[in-house]
Amino acid sequence: MQIAALPEPPYYMVSFTSQRTNVDDGYGEIGYAMTKLASQQPGYLGFESARGADGFGILISYWKDEDSIRAWKSVMDHVEAQRRGRQDWYSKYEVRVALVQRAYGFDSESHQMASAT
Repeated sequence: MQIAALPEPPYYMVSFTSQRTNVDDGYGEIGYAMTKLASQQPGYLGFESARGADGFGILISYWKDEDSIRAWKSVMDHVEAQRRGRQDWYSKYEVRVALVQRAYGFDSESHQMASAT
């Protein structure tokens, strides 16, 4: 996984924090398919994710606008993955949607700060 290359703000982020169950039953395959499908949706900008050995994970997806987020939420394959998540893969999760108004960072290879907006 790497840090997503994103445009200058403003844009939106959807944070999905979750606690996994011990059930795998297709989790990896569906997760891969959902990241690929999301990347094909209008307004998609990128994603970042991490999961610890204890099953706690964070996935952040980035979107052009709220309409793009709403459209992604209703894609039928995504709706089915959400259902499977509640049924099998997650003991709990939280979704948070936020407007990113400013973003900056550092790259040790170039020794430069990324733009601060």
